[in-house]
Amino acid sequence: METISSFFGFGNTTSFADMCHLIGAFGNCCVIETDEGLVVFDIAQEQFGQLVFDQLRSLTDRPIKYLIYSHGHFDHCFGFSPFVEELKKNGWEMPQIIAQENILNRWEKYRMLEGYHRWLNRQQFASVIGNDSSFRLSARETLDPTIIVHEEYSFELGGWTFELFHDKGETDDALWLWFPGKKVIFSGDLIISGFPNIGNPYKVQRYPKHWALAMERMLAKNAEYLAPGHGPLIESKDKVNDVLSITAEAMHFVHDEVVKRMNQGKWFEQIYNEMLEIYPDRFKDHEYLKPIYGCYPFAIHAVYRLYHGWYDKGNPTDLFPAESDIIAREFLKISSAEAYFEHAKKLFSQGNLQLALHIIDPVIKGLDLKRPEILLEAIKLKISILEKQVKDESSFITSNILTNEVIRLNARISDIKENLDS
Repeated sequence: METISSFFGFGNTTSFADMCHLIGAFGNCCVIETDEGLVVFDIAQEQFGQLVFDQLRSLTDRPIKYLIYSHGHFDHCFGFSPFVEELKKNGWEMPQIIAQENILNRWEKYRMLEGYHRWLNRQQFASVIGNDSSFRLSARETLDPTIIVHEEYSFELGGWTFELFHDKGETDDALWLWFPGKKVIFSGDLIISGFPNIGNPYKVQRYPKHWALAMERMLAKNAEYLAPGHGPLIESKDKVNDVLSITAEAMHFVHDEVVKRMNQGKWFEQIYNEMLEIYPDRFKDHEYLKPIYGCYPFAIHAVYRLYHGWYDKGNPTDLFPAESDIIAREFLKISSAEAYFEHAKKLFSQGNLQLALHIIDPVIKGLDLKRPEILLEAIKLKISILEKQVKDESSFITSNILTNEVIRLNARISDIKENLDS
C-alpha cells in the first residue's frame, strides 16, 4: 500500500465474485465474464497493452462485447492494439466502446498539445520511464467510442445488467460501473488506493466537491467489492463503505474549509498555511488517504484554483512580475552571495528545508560564471536540500518533481565545469 509499485500493481491479477477479474497494469483493467462474452472496464496504456492482453487471455478466451473507458487518461484506454489484432484474426465483431461525451474533447486537446504533454508526462513519470526512449503517450491513434454517455447508461449481457454513471472527480469525463448482480463497483480513478489525485501541479482543473458527491452516490449502492483505478481490490461491504466514506469526508473537508476562508477575504498563502495546520488525524492516518500519488496540500490548491483567478497573493508586486533572475541580482547588490549561502546552510542544518530553498535561490539565479566557486557550492547545497526532501516525500508526483530538478541541477554543474575548462 505504501509503495508506488503496489499502487500501480504491475502484472497482478485478482479474481473475485465468481466472474470478475482485476488486472494490474499501471492503470487497472477489469474483466467481467458472461456466457455471451466479456465486459472490459479500462484497457491500460499502450506500453502495457500486451501485458493486459496476455493476462486476460490466460483467464478466458471469450470475445469482448463491451469495452468501457472510465475516463480518457492514457493509462486507461490506449492499450487496445493487441485486442484489435485478435478481432481481425478471429473475424470477431468489434465490441461496443462506451465512454462519457467529454472524452473526445479531451483527446482533441491531447492532440493539440502533444509536444507539451510529451514533456509534461516525462516529468511526472520520470521515475517509472527512466531513459526509455520508446515511452510514448499520444492520442493520434484512439479506439473511439461507439456509445456516448451523458449522465447514465445501462445495458445487458449474458442475463446480467450493468449500470454506468457519470461524475466529475479527477476528470470531467469520468464513468463508474455498478454491477448489481454481484454488488461490484468499478470506480476508475475516482478511487486510487490513496489520497485522490486532485490538484496535480502539472494538470488542469480537478473537482473536489463533485468527487465527494460521487463517493456518496457509490455509498448508496452498498457494494461488497470495489475495483479501483489503481491499487488492489477492496473487499467486504464494511471496507468498501469505509473507503468511500472517508474519501467523501476528506473531499468535503478540503473544499469547504478553503471556501470558508475565501469568504473571509483571505488570500491563498494564508489559506494554505492555515489548512496545513488543521488537517485532521483521521484523514492523515487513514490507509486509503496516504499521499502515495496525490496529496492534501495539492487539494488545497485545487479548490482555490477552481474558484479564483491567478492573482493569488493580494500583492500588486505580483501583477506584472520582473524576471526572477533579475530580481535575484538586485538582492545580491544588497547582501552578498556568501551571506545568503551561509544562511541557507544554517537553515538546512536546522532542518528548515523549505526556507533554505528560498534563501539559496537568489545565489543560484543571481550569480554568473564570474563567481563559479560560490555558484557551484550553492547548486550543490540546493541538490542536498532537494535530495533530503525526496527521502521524506511519499507522493509519487512530488518526488518526481524534486528528482527532476536534481537531475537538471547536476547537468548545470557539468555545464559550468565544462565552460570553466574551455
